[in-house]
Amino acid sequence: MKMQRLLNVTRRAVDEFHMIESGDKIAVGISGGKDSLTLLYALHGLQRFYPLPFTLEAVTVDLGFPDMDKNILPIEALCKDLGINYTIVHSEIASIVFEARQEENPCSLCAKLRKGAFNRAAVDLGCNKVAYGHHKDDMVETMLMSLIYEGRFHCFSPVTYLDRMKLTVIRPLMYVDEADIVGFKNRFQLPVFKNPCPADGNTRREYTKQIVKQLTKENPGCKERMFTAVLNGELSGWPKRHEGRREY
Repeated sequence: MKMQRLLNVTRRAVDEFHMIESGDKIAVGISGGKDSLTLLYALHGLQRFYPLPFTLEAVTVDLGFPDMDKNILPIEALCKDLGINYTIVHSEIASIVFEARQEENPCSLCAKLRKGAFNRAAVDLGCNKVAYGHHKDDMVETMLMSLIYEGRFHCFSPVTYLDRMKLTVIRPLMYVDEADIVGFKNRFQLPVFKNPCPADGNTRREYTKQIVKQLTKENPGCKERMFTAVLNGELSGWPKRHEGRREY
């Protein structure tokens, strides 16, 4: 995936759902994975020409796994090259989840604690928005997980206001395919490091991802149709969608 293509697709999401306003200060959550690093590149590129000025902060929540300091050194260098302030939030989330609580299904608690730490850091940095690296495949998988495990047609919103934290969550990569993110990561040699979590690859989401792959293999275009169903589903909590380029 070329940079211009990434910027075009990112801008589409930002324009259609009015994700960015003039003067926004946006915290980008950097996990060390391909999605969050691609998001950082996308917003940094968009920042250079978008008609509404905004600033960026990069934030990593250190979960407390070994070798994290070594893993984040290349990310620190990348943020320095991009001119983006980088904050590392140290925590003991790993020991809480896997040792103190010994969670059988750790992902839910871990995500809650990680997002809480990230959001608090964003507030401390003076940000009014936080950006997550969820892409098109994430949205389709979330919808399918809701059907399978909750019996409802649901997906997280492109824009969500967190009343308690007074933060707005935005998901600018919502129109980007995961395969394109993989291509972008390889093309630009992003400093991705392997997820150290022992539960990585053994989750409901990974199971659902494999279902989507199989369905798409057997029914070409299936993923795109499911994504269209999400967009047109008039889901509760979703903002109004504005077709085409935003007018300023």
